[in-house]
Amino acid sequence: MSAARRTSFAAASLAMGTALVLGCECTPPPGPTDGGSGRDSRVPDAWELVPVHDPLSMPEEATLTPSDFQRSERCTMCHADHVSEWQSSMHAYAMVDPVFQALVSVRQADFMGTQDQFCVQCHSAIGTRGGEITAGFSFTGLSPITLEGVTCVSCHQVTELARDHNSGHVLDATASMRGPITDPVASGRHESASSELFGTSEFCAGCHDIVEVSGLSLERPYEEWLSSPARAAGRNCQSCHMPEITREVAPSAPERTSHEHRFRGVDLPLLDGFATPEQMDVLRADRAALLTSSADVRLQVPDSVRAGGTLDLVIDVESLLDAHSLPTGSTFIRQLWLEVVVRDAHDRVVYETGTLDGNGDLRDHWSALDPYGDPDLVSFSSSLTNAAGQPELFPWRSTEHFRRTLEPLHTRTVTLFVPVPSSMDGPLSVRARLRFRSHPPFLLRALGLTELVPRVEIQDIDEASASVEVVP
Repeated sequence: MSAARRTSFAAASLAMGTALVLGCECTPPPGPTDGGSGRDSRVPDAWELVPVHDPLSMPEEATLTPSDFQRSERCTMCHADHVSEWQSSMHAYAMVDPVFQALVSVRQADFMGTQDQFCVQCHSAIGTRGGEITAGFSFTGLSPITLEGVTCVSCHQVTELARDHNSGHVLDATASMRGPITDPVASGRHESASSELFGTSEFCAGCHDIVEVSGLSLERPYEEWLSSPARAAGRNCQSCHMPEITREVAPSAPERTSHEHRFRGVDLPLLDGFATPEQMDVLRADRAALLTSSADVRLQVPDSVRAGGTLDLVIDVESLLDAHSLPTGSTFIRQLWLEVVVRDAHDRVVYETGTLDGNGDLRDHWSALDPYGDPDLVSFSSSLTNAAGQPELFPWRSTEHFRRTLEPLHTRTVTLFVPVPSSMDGPLSVRARLRFRSHPPFLLRALGLTELVPRVEIQDIDEASASVEVVP
């Protein structure tokens, strides 16, 4: 991320104000992460309690009226298919997601309400700019249009993009409904207009690239796309995440080539009842199609290994994505890792890495049962550290963001050395799997959402296997 991009938002969001110390009904955050410094990192310095505002996306005073925007149910009258697709999407899930709500609650407690607008500026631009997201707000007190999250008008009444990150869209409740169709048909319900912005990756960047108040780069799929082969080939975000479909955009309107509105991605809703079983099946199929086509795993092994020697495993993990890194987005939450298991002729485990502990966690720093118990663990996610250099759960408490993601069309080669006991019975079977999940169990438990752990589904992206003879 460019220094200009980091500093521009950090300067804007720390603008003006005296410290507000307001009571808020917040869940206490997980325990301190002082890294041995003796200071509870949950207790902010005085400068951190200055209210964070931004004239566009986090205004001090309301810059629009939420009730001026129409809800999705109004759109259903003419665009039933589009609304139906949106209803099971992550855009519709944005404000009802229990994980998001819990994270906001921790941030509320950490900063005593002075940064409450930051996370919600993208999840509900209408509510944040409309004055509903105030210090100490409660999700239960928000209006229906705010709780719709990234709803129809959140996109279709965008008139321009002021910046390519942190809710950079300009919204206007009086504007025509905009879209990519170049010759929209007149409607008696609303005025329609064509906007070239809807056919660009920049449009998605306005919310999907995130820079922390501190200037720390958190999510950057658009920044990755800028230097990607996909951009060079003229392909945008919508080509994968909003595939084209030919249908009537509205009753009695001509058939058009438009876009699906499920916003295909790699997340599945964890909230019970948010989507019907049929919708969940569609979302799982979308996710599987995206992920299983995103990478290849290749395994190189010798034909044989001597008992008492060492088996050298060479594993290539190749990203097949040409538009952004693998994974992308909130890579400090999403997990992508390599699991390798070697078994003997009696199906006993000889070697393992990337397997889970009894809580379902990877055996790294965050494992409560076997911390750092997997020294060979290969992760393609990212990690956060605090000022003391210790691993950190929450981005607003972090000072560094370390990425291990695969760049577009990049191959990473891993070599593992497996000791072979002298009494080993062969042949050895080797299996390597590249695995993905949207949330780690330890995070859900830390947020008090243990009941959601069983709902997190692991998707295997690719695997490779081989057999190795053991010779005396």
